[in-house]
Amino acid sequence: MKLRPALLRLAALLALLPITAFAHKESDAYLTLRTDPANPNVLRGQFDIALRDLAFVIDIDSDHDSAITWGEVKAHRDAIERYALGGLTIKGDGLTCETHPTAQKIDAHNDGAYDVIEFDAVCDKEIPNRLGIVYRLFEDVDPYHRGIVTIRAGDRVAGAVLGPNTPTAMLDLRAPDRWSQFKSFMVDGIWHIWTGPDHLLFILSLLLPAVLYRRSLLSSRQMPAIPASSNDTGWIPVPKLSRAMIELIKVVSGFTVSHSVTLTLSVLGYVNLPSRLVESGIALSIIIAALNNIYPIVTRRAWVVAFAFGFIHGLGFASALAGLSLPPAAMAASLGGFSLGVELGQEAIVLPFLPLAFLLRKTRFYQVGVLRWGSLLIIAIATLWLVQRAFDVVIPGTAFLTPS
Repeated sequence: MKLRPALLRLAALLALLPITAFAHKESDAYLTLRTDPANPNVLRGQFDIALRDLAFVIDIDSDHDSAITWGEVKAHRDAIERYALGGLTIKGDGLTCETHPTAQKIDAHNDGAYDVIEFDAVCDKEIPNRLGIVYRLFEDVDPYHRGIVTIRAGDRVAGAVLGPNTPTAMLDLRAPDRWSQFKSFMVDGIWHIWTGPDHLLFILSLLLPAVLYRRSLLSSRQMPAIPASSNDTGWIPVPKLSRAMIELIKVVSGFTVSHSVTLTLSVLGYVNLPSRLVESGIALSIIIAALNNIYPIVTRRAWVVAFAFGFIHGLGFASALAGLSLPPAAMAASLGGFSLGVELGQEAIVLPFLPLAFLLRKTRFYQVGVLRWGSLLIIAIATLWLVQRAFDVVIPGTAFLTPS
């Protein structure tokens, strides 16, 4: 009989493990195309690609000292340009425009160093109003990579988010399709949540006790009115699903309001913190939220915790839109679509969790296996992230938890 509790704990741990396989900084690249008033047959292009991503497909670090120098980048310039421009196709009126690299430099983004490739896209005739973009960068090595594409023609701007799942787009420079741009960034927001579980683990840590009361919170008058669990765990199941639903709405709403504020401020350039500090803060917030499930300090108003830490998570969301410089209408479409996508991605996972947790809330499996041991696992994973992010180190043997 002693084996059963151990198996239940193990099952709870294994249920959470698949989520961690995707805990990594998203692979992003930024492609900007501009029409040239002096030459109507040419687009001036700039391709910003993270060096950490290029290092997976090109052996840039020649001396293998884990430090890529400008000299090493210059030595591999031809290989980098062939790979980057080989993954990009620009079409106008059905004809492919030839790309020719013109310059290379290094630029510092808030999440690290990027190789910047400047190039010309030369078309056989004048640049048409509708341009087709085919984007296949990193499609064979990273199914979650995405390229943020922006095309500028004077004061007109069109944009899209492309990647292995959506490699093509047709962009109209005469009347940019804001609805398509909105949908493109909405899908990007959904994938940002599904491929980066930091935020979900934080929300999950707050929601695990949503279907339970702490025994110490109940007065002797309340105790008989609430069906107590036979498990001596310190937790009592809530009597109605509506009570847990209200708690969920408060937590998610608090998190949404605060992260939306810093997401907007950061994308608009009013707030800019180092990525290392932001990502470390996110890991720390997960630790605190999960630790509170084991040693409760905040036993009511979990939404206050979600609201407070949502500000730092908003800066993490903003890293996905770093580098955007758009006019108001295009920025509103991009930011609005991404924000909605984040919420949809979050709700698609959170909402199915609640009724299942409610059904299991009276069991020792949930109160011990899921809540206690699940929280301990979350703490262990988030502590690993905190150490790696704060000290910029890779802990041997943990690649399956935090792949690059």
